[in-house]
Amino acid sequence: MKPLFFLALFSILYIALAIPPTNYGVLVFPAFQLLDVFGPVDVLYGNSIFHQKNLTLSIISRTLSLVSTVPLTMNTTFGASILPTHTLAFPPNELEVLIVPGGVDRVHPTVFPSLRYLIAVCTGNALVARAGLLDGKKATGNKASWVWLTTHGNGKVHWAAQARWVRSSEKIWSTSGVSAGVDGTLNFIETGYGSDNATHLENAMEWTRVTDSNHDEFAAIWGAKDVLPV
Repeated sequence: MKPLFFLALFSILYIALAIPPTNYGVLVFPAFQLLDVFGPVDVLYGNSIFHQKNLTLSIISRTLSLVSTVPLTMNTTFGASILPTHTLAFPPNELEVLIVPGGVDRVHPTVFPSLRYLIAVCTGNALVARAGLLDGKKATGNKASWVWLTTHGNGKVHWAAQARWVRSSEKIWSTSGVSAGVDGTLNFIETGYGSDNATHLENAMEWTRVTDSNHDEFAAIWGAKDVLPV
């Protein structure tokens, strides 16, 4: 089964990381990948405790109903659910950073006019590529889904296989599969808040961070190769 995503083009406003963002959001949909969301969120949670007290988190979905990680078309009922705080039709005001996870459901178009930064995890990069935000840029994503993932972006994306994460621009972090979202988010923290803060969070989480963005053992395991823009 292949994930299907679509998202209307974000209007991302550039504001220097010298003024760290405070308003974060996560996009969720049925059968979203749990660690894609809660890995990055746990990094930000630690940051809110130790380094920046005024952070807010919004959970955005199509409705305010519980959203489950259980895929309806797979042979399992095992999963967890999350309660959204906002809908795509009525998103949070002044949202600055959006986390886009992977998963297996369809997402309707939306626009976040105040968005400053985007962190795409796993197959969530396909959604971002469909929105045109990766045109002319490098990006990466889940290596197990690499063949499917790299069909997105209308031939305008340089899909980098040997990458744990890619800083696609000053505004966009593109990360590989599942756990790589933690490493990419820690790099986001390092960029915006300093290396000492990122290292502190890494140690507090007891997380062995991959600091070399080009180190990705899963590219070889899954036979992923670079796909260049046409």
